[in-house]
Amino acid sequence: MPMGLKPPQRLRNLPLNTLAPNILTIIALCSGLTAIRFALLGQFKFAVVAIAVAALFDMLDGRVARLLKGASRFGAELDSLSDFLSFGVAPAMVLYFWTLHDLGNGNTGWLVVLAYSVCTALRLARFNTALDDAEKPQWTGSFFTGIPSPAGAGLALLFLIISLELESDFFRSPALNALWLLIIGGLMISRVPTFSFKRVRVPRHHVGLVLLGVGLLVAGLLNQPWYTLAAIELAYLGSIPFSIKAHERLKRGDTRPAAPAKPDEYAAGSEVGGDQPASNGEPPRTILH
Repeated sequence: MPMGLKPPQRLRNLPLNTLAPNILTIIALCSGLTAIRFALLGQFKFAVVAIAVAALFDMLDGRVARLLKGASRFGAELDSLSDFLSFGVAPAMVLYFWTLHDLGNGNTGWLVVLAYSVCTALRLARFNTALDDAEKPQWTGSFFTGIPSPAGAGLALLFLIISLELESDFFRSPALNALWLLIIGGLMISRVPTFSFKRVRVPRHHVGLVLLGVGLLVAGLLNQPWYTLAAIELAYLGSIPFSIKAHERLKRGDTRPAAPAKPDEYAAGSEVGGDQPASNGEPPRTILH
């Protein structure tokens, strides 16, 4: 070996806490892309389930990263790309193969698909850049600005989910679904405040009721999954006026100086955790390329 050159360092084994969150993100990504394959095969029930699975793993990856102290910028970027494909591309493509291909010989329907996907990309880009603002009041972490992309994907499929139980040409209407998809895309990039449930705290005397509610929800998903999913999405839509009122009330009553906060690097790409997630105080994990 020539003098002056250091021997190459051997790659060290990566700890599990470094890989586990990224593995969950990859599962979410694969599940979202598999939804498109199911739609191509006309298996729209499985397509909806695949997107729901992607949303579940998207919810878990950031929490696992914080729990295992395995946050990194690499994970944030990977998660953001996964969100775009699973919640910006997959649901729009599923709707295109289901009904939008009949709108304007497919051309108009494809323009709607592009518009929704672009709205999702803008939504994620705004979310990531908003994390750089460390001077926000702490209470803003309880709200999203606009509908987060996983919720947007679920709402975009609302009429498809309903039609899985109620076979009606009304819910399959290409014009209706195109208009609805544009509305959801607009809500994602809007300034409408929506609740972030990351910081919800359950009083001790309500724990039993919450567990009972979770049990009833699981029972509903197992016995009447499509009605239950539709009910959850309608309840979420119904919560938006309350989130607007709560946001305005906190905004008017906020006289405290802004509290600086350092965002979690992994959560920078994930919308489930909130617009201003708390830092875990640990240095970012190292990814070897």
